[in-house]
Amino acid sequence: MIHILHEKASPSQIKDMLQEYDTMIKLVVDIRQRIVSGGGEMHADCEAALLEGGSEQDDLWGANWYPSEQRIEFESLINIRPRLGNRSVILQDEGLRKQVEDVTRSILGGVQ
Repeated sequence: MIHILHEKASPSQIKDMLQEYDTMIKLVVDIRQRIVSGGGEMHADCEAALLEGGSEQDDLWGANWYPSEQRIEFESLINIRPRLGNRSVILQDEGLRKQVEDVTRSILGGVQ
């Protein structure tokens, strides 16, 4: 189940987002609006939910969140954006990584 979160996630939302993968949540962060879309099978599903809600493509970056470890991986197919200087599935820009991590930890951090 995909959730769009503007504030701290609840344990039940985390549980919902873990339905597809037992230990990992695929997520997309809107770095401008500071919101997270998480859950579902693919990052593209989370991305589509945010785009439908009015997010701008250039503000969206994909990652994986491991709630039990409170760990983030900056890897997603939606991150391949040569036009924006990211030529890999891994988010390469340290500044963007910091923004994605800050938003993710503020919304998902500490919740299992």
